[in-house]
Amino acid sequence: MTQAVLPEPAFPDLDSMLSRKFGKEVANYFSGIWCSNSNLVPPNLVNPSGIAGSPLNRVSFLRTDHEFLSAALKHPATSFLLFNNLNPLAKDPSHLSYISYADVKPLIGEDSYSKTEEQMIADYNSTTTIPQLLFLGLDERNKQGLTYNIYTGSPYFALDVTPKGSITSRAQHLIETLQSRGLKFLEGRIQASLPAQDAAIYAQARALLDWNARNPYCAQCGQPTLSINGGMKRTCPPKDMASLEGAIGGNVGAAPADRPDCATRKGVSNLCFPRTDPTVIMAVVSLDGKRVLLGRQKRWPQYWYSTLAGFVEPAESVEEAVRREVWEESGVKLGRVVIHSTQPWPYPANLMIGAIAQCIPDGEEIVLKHDPELESARWASLDEVREALRVGTSGLDEPSQDGYKEGNLRLPPGTAIANQLLAAVVGGFVGESPKI
Repeated sequence: MTQAVLPEPAFPDLDSMLSRKFGKEVANYFSGIWCSNSNLVPPNLVNPSGIAGSPLNRVSFLRTDHEFLSAALKHPATSFLLFNNLNPLAKDPSHLSYISYADVKPLIGEDSYSKTEEQMIADYNSTTTIPQLLFLGLDERNKQGLTYNIYTGSPYFALDVTPKGSITSRAQHLIETLQSRGLKFLEGRIQASLPAQDAAIYAQARALLDWNARNPYCAQCGQPTLSINGGMKRTCPPKDMASLEGAIGGNVGAAPADRPDCATRKGVSNLCFPRTDPTVIMAVVSLDGKRVLLGRQKRWPQYWYSTLAGFVEPAESVEEAVRREVWEESGVKLGRVVIHSTQPWPYPANLMIGAIAQCIPDGEEIVLKHDPELESARWASLDEVREALRVGTSGLDEPSQDGYKEGNLRLPPGTAIANQLLAAVVGGFVGESPKI
């Protein structure tokens, strides 16, 4: 499979003290670099390659403005990315398919934002299934798109069309209509097939739809919650137009029923926000700077290795997490830790924090008796890693590249942050004049 082209970083030609010391910013697959398309950026600093991450300005401060959302919903320049069981609508594995308001209107109705958030909460009815709709942002490159106050661009939304509840028949009809056009919902993880811009939009939409789907009930009182703020928050309404006995599909009462008291309606912590799980992933360099630590899990293809990784725990710094995870998984002990770059990973909602770290004296011995996660770990020379980056990269379920010799080291593809970390190390990151 042809590997996707990585996005260029924001301001690749900008001269600054930071860029001279550390090199240009590193952009990873699934990442967005909206700022390079902003009207506020001088033309000479805009990314010249056109290969960017997400082009969307999320304008998060407009998510509560239902006048704006209503106008955006119905504008001719608006694009909708649909998901069925978290699988995106596409023409083929390399091309997402965006559809219009006219296509989704039979499912979502005339105007999902005709009421204010306050009215939506007051009129909440737990027996009614509301299609999950997300406002993703504005593509400001389109100067003929929606103009609202000082903002102009093409609006983007994501919509969950999974058949369920009271919308089952309408959702199924929409799915069948789209399939009759030759479109399909791509199953499985999308890791390297989409262009960088579509990959970033997909990642944003999938992560938020997954979070909404996982949080239909209040963590405090157990009652159903309501999506608000353009799909970016969930709230626990104080009343329900359905009787409590029919909260899963029963009778609708004549007047709103008071729901049980809930702590989320008191104080300032009265909403549920999307979850992001910080994860560290690190290229570990030997004390002499000539080898890199790699590990593999039992389920991985033969000869396929990667950098070590693990979740950041509560009340733990990134540097602490790097040292702890490496010691737990490999027994190797680390000194200095430097953050290199980051990558959103929408399976389901991770933020991969890439780091490069170096061993302390007498800290290079590999011991696998602590955490049993790894089947094996080993040190690889920089030359071995260079050769693997040249001809030995692939996804877990993909064949090796042309020119690969069986038995040699295999590594993750360029769309994985592990690849970027290893490329940085063999490119001289730990030299006297480090460049990211």
